[in-house]
Amino acid sequence: MGRRPGERQQELWIATSCVAAPGHIFYDKLNRLLDEAGFDAFVEELCEPFYKQAGRRSIPPGRYFRMLLIGYFEGIDSQRGIAWRCSDSLSLRKFLFLAAGEDVPDHSSLTRVRHRLPLAVHEKVFEFVLEVARKKKLLKDGSLCVGVNATTLEANAAMKTIVRRDTGESWPEYVRRLMIEEGVIDEDDDPTDEELRRFDKDRSKGGKKKVSNEE
Repeated sequence: MGRRPGERQQELWIATSCVAAPGHIFYDKLNRLLDEAGFDAFVEELCEPFYKQAGRRSIPPGRYFRMLLIGYFEGIDSQRGIAWRCSDSLSLRKFLFLAAGEDVPDHSSLTRVRHRLPLAVHEKVFEFVLEVARKKKLLKDGSLCVGVNATTLEANAAMKTIVRRDTGESWPEYVRRLMIEEGVIDEDDDPTDEELRRFDKDRSKGGKKKVSNEE
């Protein structure tokens, strides 16, 4: 039976082949697509006006945007989490073109670059990547217009603006009517937004909340 050794002296030198990553099939293919499209040259030219020529070296734009892609693909919504994930994976280090002795950019470096580059630059890079995916037929018809926004919203965030097609009622009016019909409140009662949400949520749990897209 193998046993975990106790204290042992660390090796002073190791072969680079011992820290080389086999790569990740998804990120390897993604890098090939980006390289074929000239991604790095595009983002460097796009970001050049926002970088100082002198001073401390900054994160290469291609590496910065690749880290954002990693956050997007792996569902990581914080820069600290992205930096940690990249530091923890040899395959992702390979995707970022980091040599064995290079450090992964930390979260504070990502923040500085994000503040330096305007939103318009981020949008152009995102559209560039979507266009690459479209040309390679990796997007279904109609996906492009959905991807450009790329904003995830909770359904409740827009519930007050929803209007029923058949009655013209707003969401609060519609739910209030249902509460009256089920005897939860009287005609003269004026439920709060929280009471409306709680009632609507309970309907969903009870299987009563079924409204078609047409309605």
